[in-house]
Amino acid sequence: MTVPTPARVVRETDPEVEAALLEQIDRWLRKDVEPHVMKMEHDDIYPHDMVAQMKAFGLFGAVIDPQYGGMGLSASTYARIVTRISEVWMSLTGIFNSHLMMATLVEKYGNDEQKQRLLPRMVTGELRGGLGLTEPDAGTDLSALKLKAERQGDHYVVNGTKTWISNGIEGSAFAVLARTSASADNPRRGLSMFIMEKGPGFRHSKKLEKLGYKGIDSAELVFENYRVPAANRLSDEGHGFYLAAGGLELGRINVAARGVGIANAALKESVKYSQMRKTFGKPICEHQAIQLKLGEMATRCEAARLLVEQAARAYDRGQRCDMEAGMAKYFASESAVENALESMRIHGGYGYSTEFPVERLLRDAPLMCIGEGTNEMQRIIIARQLIERNRI
Repeated sequence: MTVPTPARVVRETDPEVEAALLEQIDRWLRKDVEPHVMKMEHDDIYPHDMVAQMKAFGLFGAVIDPQYGGMGLSASTYARIVTRISEVWMSLTGIFNSHLMMATLVEKYGNDEQKQRLLPRMVTGELRGGLGLTEPDAGTDLSALKLKAERQGDHYVVNGTKTWISNGIEGSAFAVLARTSASADNPRRGLSMFIMEKGPGFRHSKKLEKLGYKGIDSAELVFENYRVPAANRLSDEGHGFYLAAGGLELGRINVAARGVGIANAALKESVKYSQMRKTFGKPICEHQAIQLKLGEMATRCEAARLLVEQAARAYDRGQRCDMEAGMAKYFASESAVENALESMRIHGGYGYSTEFPVERLLRDAPLMCIGEGTNEMQRIIIARQLIERNRI
């Protein structure tokens, strides 16, 4: 089987354009997001107004080529945007990241007709959704997927269920990995990727309740004799697994950038609180025990940021970067968890209160260790690539 190789695209954002965009996003976060996060997150309210604003910023086409209406941003700039937003409310980044993974698959692997038909609608957010991989009995092991797509003339008939799909309720289209052959010699080669729009036979079922990551909708997708045109299949039959693996690179850079954002937020909250809280006659930031924690937290933030930048630069050069993205995702997500926990300890009882953002950070952070491939799998990917790149 000849695995499709996407065209090499080299991207770099003009520094002035990046600075102006980041400044605009910072103003928006201060004015329209930060004042509302606590209530919306605790009440698990979908941020319709904020989504509309993100559409207006062009974030739903952030990394898509301008010829389709996108902003054509580099992954490096995109990661900085994600980090900034995640410092304030991480959930928002999942709304456009899952969508961009779908759009990127179309841009990388779609034919000209598919790109012209789908990408302009995805860039504006008219067609908005995400990536449909996980099933009730299959997650990290994509070769175990059971959702069936059976060819019938110029359509495929799809039956089965996907679960834990971000944007599952509010989204209208998804890049769905389905089994088109049960007889392939390798289970991976029996999978194909489709762009599926909601319609008769394709619906979402229940909303899935979560520990954190509130606001964004996670849901099950149900397919019952759903007919998807063959024209919506990306690449050839049997290529789906390899398309999904390639599409996860950007997703892992995004998750890593989210981890940096959460780690940064935990550090900032700790630095601020440690100067306000006094024990034994002085601010707790003057106690060595707290200084040791702050020093470790700051170092994690900086190391995670540099790993994300390295992965994003490799992606921008059009290089294979599963090892770099895996390193960034693994380290940044673990840093988010460790910093959030240390921040709670620094805050003491107040860190356990819903009146402070620290408890939200601690609920959000663990997802980064699971999403877009578990950290156990990231370490395996890193090791395998390490050996492959250093053959003797």
